[in-house]
Amino acid sequence: MPQLNIDIEDHDRIEHPLDVVERLASLRDWIFDRAEADEMSVTSPGRWTDYHIAFTWIEDMEALHVACAFDLKVPERQRIEVLRLISLVNEQLWIGHFDLWSSDSVVMFRHSLLLAGGVIPTHAQCGKMHKTAVEACERYYQAFQFVLWAGKTAREALDAVLFETEGEA
Repeated sequence: MPQLNIDIEDHDRIEHPLDVVERLASLRDWIFDRAEADEMSVTSPGRWTDYHIAFTWIEDMEALHVACAFDLKVPERQRIEVLRLISLVNEQLWIGHFDLWSSDSVVMFRHSLLLAGGVIPTHAQCGKMHKTAVEACERYYQAFQFVLWAGKTAREALDAVLFETEGEA
């Protein structure tokens, strides 16, 4: 089988991708902190809780990564059911995925934007990454609550949050 010869060149970027995110955060009055060159934290209020969003530039992969977490610790005894729920939720998603961050037992939504070849992200792309993360967390937050606090199964919890009413009473 012939091997593909792919030239991967280092491209000089005219701007750090997180500079774009930082400008967008300033324009939109997001609460943010950029303590390091390759990482930026944003706090976004939601309907159910505040979301903690980390934008990270991963240079060797040329990827802008977003991770959105909420304050919801998963006790060991409920870990399996939360993992079942994550699997069911991930089947519903077109972009990104949920993980259970094992070191902190925290549920988070993750997604990356590949920017190979020196591409700089746009405000629209960064804004959409933020919006997608918050919307996914908002949509499924209660399902995680139902499993952890109400003792529901993953299927019961997901069915409850995906239930949509039609018309008016």
